[in-house]
Amino acid sequence: MLTTRFSNANAVNTWNTYTWKPALAEAGIIPPRSEGAKQWQWEAAPKDGFHALRHTYASIMLEAGESVVTLARWLGHSSPTITLGYYAHFMPEAGSRGAR
Repeated sequence: MLTTRFSNANAVNTWNTYTWKPALAEAGIIPPRSEGAKQWQWEAAPKDGFHALRHTYASIMLEAGESVVTLARWLGHSSPTITLGYYAHFMPEAGSRGAR
């Protein structure tokens, strides 16, 4: 989805450090780099990385009723069990259809 100017995949750490976190800081979501900090030194926690968008997407899809099997495939998980391990808490209605 996101590639370099040479059509290679972006390295997640490079993307987070030089593109994503500067954009978040510019928007006022995370604090800017401290004065004198190196370009790769951010005080923002790892949870502020680009991966947070993946979690948001998965959560929204499950809350909307998307199949765990389908979501696992979209996320590239080797098994729906992995997806459930991360996102089952976003499925509070799970099992309610059968109970009705």
